[in-house]
Amino acid sequence: MQLISVNAGRPRYMQFQGKSFRTAIYKTPVSGTVPVRSLQIEGDGQADLQSHGGTDKAVYLYPLEHYDFWRTELGLSLEQMGSFGENFTSEGMLESEVCIGDTFEVGTAVVQVSQPRTPCYKLAARLNRPDLPARFLKSLKSGFYLRVLTEGQVQAGDCFVLRDRDSEPVTVQDLVRIYHFQRDDEAAIRRVLKNGAIAREWRCELQRRLDERGFK
Repeated sequence: MQLISVNAGRPRYMQFQGKSFRTAIYKTPVSGTVPVRSLQIEGDGQADLQSHGGTDKAVYLYPLEHYDFWRTELGLSLEQMGSFGENFTSEGMLESEVCIGDTFEVGTAVVQVSQPRTPCYKLAARLNRPDLPARFLKSLKSGFYLRVLTEGQVQAGDCFVLRDRDSEPVTVQDLVRIYHFQRDDEAAIRRVLKNGAIAREWRCELQRRLDERGFK
């Protein structure tokens, strides 16, 4: 499990489908050692702090293995790491294997998996594919966010070392499937809510679904 590229970008304005908006989805590789802070990596930024950023979404990771899939699917070269707006491009960190709550040491930082990514129109704008958010979600190749437990420094080539796993593990892929495609599956929702590390926003939404349906 390795960190292949560290990517950062500042907010900028762009236009897509007749709309103008601010986004920080354009990330480019950063050379050398990069400080990882509790809310973001140094040199990075988020344009919409209601939808992005915060302690549960301090760092976004996307697996390098998915690049070939999307090159074929989209007919794009995707030569530059950070093309999906990720801060960390990784190898050996697939959603089918990594679990919510997995705690990794990388460089001198300690990070914990908090939630999958839900794609929005800004990803469509970044790659100029209006159909991408729906396809991205359906693929279950979501990538995932990390909270920073211990600030430190990282650089490309660092290894991810698993230090801890939640007592009720649920893979990132399973959480995507349950949250987006098994919305009324009471047993599945109850199972994932036993995990103690799910991001607050996702936990509250899953609990709301149970409450709304009168499940006790």
